[in-house]
Amino acid sequence: MSTDTPADADSDPKDGIAREKLIELAEEFHEQIEDGDVPRMTLPTRTKSNIEYDEDDDVWVYGDRTSTRSAKSVRGARKLLKAIYTLEFLVRQLEEGRSSTLRELYYLSESWDNEEAQFNDQDDSNQLVEDLEIVSDVRREDFHMRPEESGATVMGPLRIREQTRRGEREIHCQADVGEGGYQIPNDPDTIDFLECDAEFVLAVETGGMRDRLVENGFDEAYDALIVHLKGQPARATRRLTKRLHDELDLPVTVFTDADPWSYRIYGSVAYGSIKSAHLSQYLATPEAEYVGIRPRDIVEYDLPTDPLSDSDVNALESELEDPRFDTEFWREQIELQLEIEKKAEQQSLASRGLDFVTDTYLPDRLSEMGLL
Repeated sequence: MSTDTPADADSDPKDGIAREKLIELAEEFHEQIEDGDVPRMTLPTRTKSNIEYDEDDDVWVYGDRTSTRSAKSVRGARKLLKAIYTLEFLVRQLEEGRSSTLRELYYLSESWDNEEAQFNDQDDSNQLVEDLEIVSDVRREDFHMRPEESGATVMGPLRIREQTRRGEREIHCQADVGEGGYQIPNDPDTIDFLECDAEFVLAVETGGMRDRLVENGFDEAYDALIVHLKGQPARATRRLTKRLHDELDLPVTVFTDADPWSYRIYGSVAYGSIKSAHLSQYLATPEAEYVGIRPRDIVEYDLPTDPLSDSDVNALESELEDPRFDTEFWREQIELQLEIEKKAEQQSLASRGLDFVTDTYLPDRLSEMGLL
C-alpha cells in the first residue's frame, strides 16, 4: 500500500485525511504482526442492548461493550483479510479520485487474487465498510463509497447551490423542478443553502402519500419542505434533514404508517439507528416530531386496517424494550396497538376523501404542535 501522497489526494483536503486514516489503520495491523501479536480489530457491539443515550447531543450512541475480530479464529482471520484488501482498494480509489458503490465493491472483490478475501454477499461487504467507518472515524462518503441511488427527493421553497462534476449550479426545489422534486445527492454536505421560505420540514414515508401532498399543493399552501423518505431513509436523506433543522432552524416532522416498522423509520430520523449509531451526532435530528398515523387515529377516525401479524406483534413488543421508544407517548401508543391488534397505512386516510389528509388531518396535527 503506497504511503506517498499523490497530487490527486490533495485536491480535496477531506480525501487526504481519509486516505491517511485508512493507511494508519493498515499500519496498526502491520505493527501488531511485527510485535508478535495476533492481528485484531476491536469494535463496539452493534446491538440494541449496547446503545445508550448521549445527554450532550440528545441522540443514541454505542455503549462500552465491544467485540474483537481476531486472527486467532479462522472466521476472524477471514474478516481481517477482507478488511486489508478493502483498505488497499479504498486508498487506491482515493488516490485516483474515483468513487464506487457499495454494490460495486461486492462484485469487485471477485477479482481479488485471494478467494478468502472475497465477499460472500452484499451484507458482508456493507458490514465491513461500516466497521472501517467506526475504527477509522471516517464516513464512507469520504471513502468515496456511494450507496445505490435512493431516489429520495425534496419539494418546497428552498434555493440551493450544489457542486457537480460540471461545476456549481443553483436550483430552486419548487420552481426549477418537476413534480418529482429535487433528488437528494449521495453527500448532502456538497449543498449550500441560499434562500429558504419554508416554515417546517415534512418527511414522508411513502411515495404515494408524497405525491398526494404535492398534487394537492401542500408544499405551497403551508410553505412546507416535503422530503420523501422512500421507506427506511438513506443516510443522505437523514443528513439533509438534520442540516435543514440545524442550519435553517426548521422544525422537522415525520409522517409514516401506523406499524412497528414505520415507527422505526421515525426512530432512525430522530434518534439514530442501531446500525449507524456511530454517526448519530451527524445523522439524527432529536427534535423531530412524529406526525404519522397513530393507533389512537385508527380508533378515532375508524380507519381501514389490516390485522397485526406475528412479526408485527414481536416487533412492537421489542420496541417496548427499545430505549429509543422509552417515552410515555410511545408506550401508550404501542400498548394500544397491541390491544386493538390493528395497523393502518397513511393512504387509509383517503377513506375520508382524497383531500382529507391535506385539508384536515395534517393541518390539525401540525396546529396541535404549534407549527401552523
